[in-house]
Amino acid sequence: MIVRNLKSVRDRIATACLAAGREPSSVQLLAVSKTFDSDAIRDAMSDGQRCFGENYIAEGVEKIMTLKAHTELQWHCIGPVQSNKTRLVAEHFDWIQSVDRLKIAQRLSEQRPAHLPPLQMCIQVNMDGGANKSGVAPDALMALIKDVAQLPRLKLRGLMTIPEPAIDFEAACAQHRRARALFDQINNANTLLQPMDTLSMGMTADLEAAIASGSTMVRVGSAIFGQR
Repeated sequence: MIVRNLKSVRDRIATACLAAGREPSSVQLLAVSKTFDSDAIRDAMSDGQRCFGENYIAEGVEKIMTLKAHTELQWHCIGPVQSNKTRLVAEHFDWIQSVDRLKIAQRLSEQRPAHLPPLQMCIQVNMDGGANKSGVAPDALMALIKDVAQLPRLKLRGLMTIPEPAIDFEAACAQHRRARALFDQINNANTLLQPMDTLSMGMTADLEAAIASGSTMVRVGSAIFGQR
């Protein structure tokens, strides 16, 4: 089932890219494997999937350790991170997409082992101002980026967003276009040593709208692994 689902999701990505005049290779598929076990990940691996996203840190670390012989895998932490969990992220994950505070970035920088490559990082932005949502406010983003850029052992790659569910395709596109505009604005400001290259937005329900609006990475869980 997982292999069949992966093909369906890849077909959706390719169709959305074609409609947007983009190459399918310009969008990376992150398989969100939270709550599913290592056997489900192995099924996805059998069809060539190599990038996996985990929301729950302890659960993710357990899977990373179980599958540590597969050094080709790339692990993304995409859930909220509290101060007492930063060491686990710094020591085990390849990416973190959910940084929204300088304190968390500082701890990740300090705790990233020297023998590992820099931790690849996206900053989570709360584009629609939801009071109960994680993410830095857009008007505070540039200040956070400037501070994070000074930290060793981290590499800023881009932005991540989780917008509120939209009523239709056009509304979803409008939400994602705001994030794309912010992404471009920062890259065009010429304040970064290296431009950001990753805009992580779009999930099972809205990946077509995200791709139409410029996403470079979609995070898909239920359409691959099934309902949780």
